[in-house]
Amino acid sequence: MQKNMGVLDRVIRLVIAVVLFVLHFKYTFPNSLDMFIQIMALFFIVTSGLRFCPFYVPFGISTIKDDD
Repeated sequence: MQKNMGVLDRVIRLVIAVVLFVLHFKYTFPNSLDMFIQIMALFFIVTSGLRFCPFYVPFGISTIKDDD
């Protein structure tokens, strides 16, 4: 598994994950939407930690700069 996420990409994903978790705990959503919010937040946290996004692979995307 080759890393394909740069620092800015990881920070943006972590901010989105925090926002999703805040929405989850602050508001009441229908069960299916609530589960989707939780799964997306967890996905963003895991991919940020691993510095790897599986959705980038088929398209050959990499947000890593030379200095990352």
